[in-house]
Amino acid sequence: MTRRELAGMIDHTFLKPDGDGNAVKDLCREVAEFGFACAMVHPCEVKNAVRFLRGTGCRVGTVIGFPLGQNTAKTKAAEAAEAVKNGARDVDFVFNRRLLKAAAAGNGTAQKELARELEALAEVKACADGVVAKIILECCELTDDEKIVACVAAKEAGFDFVKTSTGFGRGGATAEDVRLMREAVGPAMGVKAAGGIRDWETARALLAAGANRLGCSAGVKILQECDGIRA
Repeated sequence: MTRRELAGMIDHTFLKPDGDGNAVKDLCREVAEFGFACAMVHPCEVKNAVRFLRGTGCRVGTVIGFPLGQNTAKTKAAEAAEAVKNGARDVDFVFNRRLLKAAAAGNGTAQKELARELEALAEVKACADGVVAKIILECCELTDDEKIVACVAAKEAGFDFVKTSTGFGRGGATAEDVRLMREAVGPAMGVKAAGGIRDWETARALLAAGANRLGCSAGVKILQECDGIRA
């Protein structure tokens, strides 16, 4: 793996609710300079990020129903459709966790509602070329069985990635969760690790466990630390 290849596996992220007025512009400059997979920003910043990255060929990503996932499926779908219209090409949806837990416990009504939500969200991807869709599980709040149910449901609905965390929960990505998710979805689907990835040692462990995308704000630091990888 080269540094450039590693950078292409990182969603460079700014999802804080506050910060310097130049934060998104600086994020986009780093995405273009280092070749990160995308600039991941809040929906209200998608247009700005697209403007900052115009002409670079770099992608913009965003989060939907973030960070709790308790919006209705219709609201999430509308939010995603607007983001895609504004130029987002990576779209990370937060699962309705209470619905997932009920479905995993065998509640038939919840299972049907969960399937309808996933279908509604997947429809956004189907209506736009080149959109990469991810489902965020918030693994720290789920049992292993619930994680597996979520992964299988996301795969069956046609999502491209399952993602460990929002970064706003009680815990972030762990190698154990990544291994479990990789086993649940198989080799063809993406697994994105996010939350608490602040150094190369952590990033390397998550990649070794089966992640093929990382979501973090420390991408530049990680690249600077990865000694032994070709430039």
